[in-house]
Amino acid sequence: MAAVLKDIASLPAPAPIQQLHHYAYRAKDAEETRHFYEDILGLPMYHIIQSDYVPSTGEYCPYTHFFFRLQDGSFIAFFDLGNDEAALPSPNTPAWVNHVAFRVNTIAELEAMKARLLAHNVEVLGVTDHHIFKSIYFFDPNGVRLELSAQVADEFQMLKESKTAHARLAEWTARKEQWRKDRAAGRVAEALKPQQNDRPEFAARAGKA
Repeated sequence: MAAVLKDIASLPAPAPIQQLHHYAYRAKDAEETRHFYEDILGLPMYHIIQSDYVPSTGEYCPYTHFFFRLQDGSFIAFFDLGNDEAALPSPNTPAWVNHVAFRVNTIAELEAMKARLLAHNVEVLGVTDHHIFKSIYFFDPNGVRLELSAQVADEFQMLKESKTAHARLAEWTARKEQWRKDRAAGRVAEALKPQQNDRPEFAARAGKA
């Protein structure tokens, strides 16, 4: 173990990760997806790759891989595997958990995008107030949950939040370790709840405050 730790200590520092390059998801139909991202959301389609074989694994799986460019140069990308099948939702994860959030500049732009989506018969949730940003939520044609957000907190507020993040996660981790032991011993069955509730207004609305 000591030798392993010594080897890890001699590794070079992590390379600076500059930004997101791309997320990639499965698409049921490339043109339907292009219409949604390019014509409705306004993201230009920027690149396309087609092949019969997967470069990373070498396996045979014909695909059309296409990319939409965001303002910062990053991309969201999709694979059309040519069989009109969409990716299946995860059976053990609520539909609201896994999602991609894009940022717009202002609340006015957020409201305008909501109006645009509604005009195209896209169901939209929000505007939702997260205190440090406001968001709307909707699904793309492939079942990918998307979020558009407008930041309302300034850099000073975000810096203040960052100073407590590690301590709060460490507390959660310690409580979760104890929860695992209690679950193994049959003392608890339900999932662990957070040590504090940052959104008490929702509990109040549900009559649980």
